[in-house]
Amino acid sequence: MLSSSTTSNPRLNAILSAFVSVHSHEVSALLHSSSCFFFILSAYFMVLPLRDEGAISLGLSNLPGLFIGSLALTLIAAPLSTLLFSWPNLSKAKVLLLMHRFFSISLVMFFFLWHSSSGGILPQAKGTVSVSTELKKDLQVNSSQNGCPADSGSEVDCSEYSGSWGDHGWFYISVRIGFFLWIALMNLITISSTWARIIDVMDSESGSRLFGFIGAGATLGQLFGSLFATGMAWLGPFLLLFAALLMELAAQSSKGIKKDASEHPEELLPMSKATCDEQNKTEEQTSFKMLSPKSPTSNPKPQLSAILDGFWLILSSTYLSYVSIFLWLSAVVSSFFYFQKVTIIATAVTSSVGRRRLFAQINSFIAVFILAGQLTLTGRILTTAGVTVAICSAPAVAFGNLVAIAVWPTWIAVAICETMRKVVTYVVTRPGRELLFTVVSQEEKYKAKVCIDVIVQRLGDATAAGMYKLMFSTLQGRTSTVSLYALPVCIMWIVTAFHLGRRQAQLAKLQDV
Repeated sequence: MLSSSTTSNPRLNAILSAFVSVHSHEVSALLHSSSCFFFILSAYFMVLPLRDEGAISLGLSNLPGLFIGSLALTLIAAPLSTLLFSWPNLSKAKVLLLMHRFFSISLVMFFFLWHSSSGGILPQAKGTVSVSTELKKDLQVNSSQNGCPADSGSEVDCSEYSGSWGDHGWFYISVRIGFFLWIALMNLITISSTWARIIDVMDSESGSRLFGFIGAGATLGQLFGSLFATGMAWLGPFLLLFAALLMELAAQSSKGIKKDASEHPEELLPMSKATCDEQNKTEEQTSFKMLSPKSPTSNPKPQLSAILDGFWLILSSTYLSYVSIFLWLSAVVSSFFYFQKVTIIATAVTSSVGRRRLFAQINSFIAVFILAGQLTLTGRILTTAGVTVAICSAPAVAFGNLVAIAVWPTWIAVAICETMRKVVTYVVTRPGRELLFTVVSQEEKYKAKVCIDVIVQRLGDATAAGMYKLMFSTLQGRTSTVSLYALPVCIMWIVTAFHLGRRQAQLAKLQDV
């Protein structure tokens, strides 16, 4: 990966300085963080259309149930992730590497499962006459169904998609369900754990300057993965092998996310020199010691009790409780919009490959705008407008999007609203959300943050799934009417974000004193 000589190159530093205000000792951690996110997001968006199409083939009425299942899996996986970060004989950097590698291997396993469940037919390049058995079945099912309109300009008023579990065997169903749940888990665990590592070597000040550039690496990954999935949609499950390779590269990049004390020790990122020296000594000895302002030299706790530490830290902190509520409301609205997006696109596009390509094209279009914003606006907005404005932006835009979908429930409106929502989220709100954790202890960063990012996120998804399933059936599938019922949640989200932003600013000032 990146060498120390490369990251200390004056020419490279000058190039980076044109995009981000970075000090020389921060370059290595910055580039490794950005490249790690690039590989994670490339892998995720490469297989995301495959995941969504697999879920659609099981029937839209079953989609909320998949989110409930995702919550159940997360309740098992998140405590295990916390346990790994508390393991006495493993450094945090080593845990992060092993975690990325584990998901890389799992993608290879899913390739064989998906390939076997689809009949073992090799994909055909574009322009050939033959198509896979899976696509033939999808096209036959779509062409024989009269209940759902295919016109993109029509109101989505069908509560059932043409596909259903009865159309497939148990192995096909099991693989699609397992893949949907696993990819959602991979996305949350890898991203949350990587952010935990990053904010452990940065504080509120350096994060305000550098998080935009780090996020740009993730956006480049989204763009690359989406474009690859768009052009290679005919590859089907073979995309999993490419994604597995990218996750291994992410594992290698994660090794460089650390403090660099070899140059300019007086400018150490971002802790005091004594604290940083203590952490470097700890990592060299591969002895994990959780450092916090309350207990700077606490001994490792028993491993089994560490599973619940994240929950206790959240319950004992009013600030972390508000962060949890903020993320829960965010997940509810985001998942609610996701159900609408999938429902509208599923009824507008009849081809399996066509749906995968449309999902990937929308993701690619979004990534271009996010990248431009992260390279030019994120740092300026966070340093001038502050955290409060940053985290209030997403709920305000989400409110407008729900109104727009209610008035114009078409896939074009979905594409526009999805672009606006994700641009604001990843250019402004997501970096601001990560700054919320720069004012908490190291123990809270690695334990409470993973619980909040993963379990609370899934609780929000499950809540949205229940709401959407109930409203969609009660209102006879009228998408425009369903959208209006999520508006009160957006208002609660805005109020919570405003209060939380003000509190973060107060804690950041106290840290500087």
